[in-house]
Amino acid sequence: MGAETTQISAFAAAAAHALCFAGLAAAHSLAGRGALVSDPALALRLLVACEAPLVIVVFSLFRRDPKHCSFLKAAARGLLGLPIGALLNAFGAVVLGAPVGIKFWTVTAYWSLLMSLFTFVPAACVFGTSRVGWQNALSYSTYCTSSDVVDYMISAPSHGAVLGAWLGAWPMPLDWERPWQEWPICVTYGAVAGHLIGVIVSLILIVAQKRRVRVKAD
Repeated sequence: MGAETTQISAFAAAAAHALCFAGLAAAHSLAGRGALVSDPALALRLLVACEAPLVIVVFSLFRRDPKHCSFLKAAARGLLGLPIGALLNAFGAVVLGAPVGIKFWTVTAYWSLLMSLFTFVPAACVFGTSRVGWQNALSYSTYCTSSDVVDYMISAPSHGAVLGAWLGAWPMPLDWERPWQEWPICVTYGAVAGHLIGVIVSLILIVAQKRRVRVKAD
């Protein structure tokens, strides 16, 4: 498996993350300032629409075993993984206390799709059904044991998004009566912030890993 992986430079990883970030920035620009509070369904829909093609294209380029897995096959895995990951994220959110009902169905669906792009789709594009690949990339032991750049690119942003969403949910039950406390506004802010922090962490880990390899080679 390791011999089939694509060698990626720290610059390429940074460029890939920057391209995905451009999707978030474009969605924010199209929705307008404060749209997540005033019209969360519109803001989330734009986030998903702008981010999904970029995430799928970028991580399909980093697919495992490119000799036997075409770009189109990896992209198809990402498209299939998008709704599957959304269902898993929606289930987890409801179990942890997210509101249910017709009123929240649309925003929950869009939020779950966005979380799937942060957590599930990249791994689906890269690893497909490889259980070992998923375990290596999404396990917390990745930060100590992995030497693969793509593992860092997937792991830290995914963990950051989940942790950020969890922390973002804390203000929801507080009696502040602020508009941004509604589901899933503060949770989305937390997920996006956590994801971006995870991106930065992944780049730091990648640079550190490249330096370790260089030192060993010398």
